[in-house]
Amino acid sequence: MVPERWSERDAYEAYMGRWSRRVAPLFLRWLTAPVGLSWVDVGCGTGALSGAVVAGAAPVEVTGVDSSPAFVTAAAERVGDPRARFRVGDARELPLADHAVGIAVSGLALNFVPEPARAVAEMARVTAPGGTVAAYVWDYGDGMEMLRYFWTAATTVDAAAPDELDRFSAVCRPDPLRTMWTGAGLQGVTVDAVSIPTTFTSFDDYWTPFLGGQGPAPGFVARLEPVDRNRLRDLLRSRLPAAPDGSIRLTARAWTVRGTTPA
Repeated sequence: MVPERWSERDAYEAYMGRWSRRVAPLFLRWLTAPVGLSWVDVGCGTGALSGAVVAGAAPVEVTGVDSSPAFVTAAAERVGDPRARFRVGDARELPLADHAVGIAVSGLALNFVPEPARAVAEMARVTAPGGTVAAYVWDYGDGMEMLRYFWTAATTVDAAAPDELDRFSAVCRPDPLRTMWTGAGLQGVTVDAVSIPTTFTSFDDYWTPFLGGQGPAPGFVARLEPVDRNRLRDLLRSRLPAAPDGSIRLTARAWTVRGTTPA
């Protein structure tokens, strides 16, 4: 069975990593965190957010935690800064002491955690009093055009296609995010949105990452018979809004959320 969770770095980079790196600086600009803090990046993946923190937030240190050893290795290779370290660990049981950091963040990961509210509670636990707990997740319900086109076409090819947008929207919406943050005892909770353009140079640039085999959409493609895979490809080619030069200009939106631990 093709895994739905990401663990292979190259497949993730081709499919979503390039967009993840664009969102991280916008999130940090929105966060406006003070300099000189210790950070933890929960579900750090291949290091997009940790790298942005090191580059733009002047941290004392950043600890990235991810359940995938391959991602941890990739993040350590990508973020070559002595202030950054990366560890294999579970978001629901962070390998950090109480009040160990000044700010806990998570980028595009909470919807993949089996118990996201527990992960938020852990982020609050390891954050010092008066510190910040913040995250961002893709707006799977309405804001991820590249995936909306995909799953709309997928359900035409297979009526039983497991639409990740519907499943993840149970977490990736303002009200559930606000509920998780207030439920973890965080104060002054704010939810907002950031958007980025996702421009593909051609149809192949859009389609090829779906052939990587990991994650919900690529996993679905991998399970299709070749004739149905070709039907899906051709249906997408006919529906995507291609410009005269062949490029496909779409938009991706992420929800951001932050709160403060009680002083």
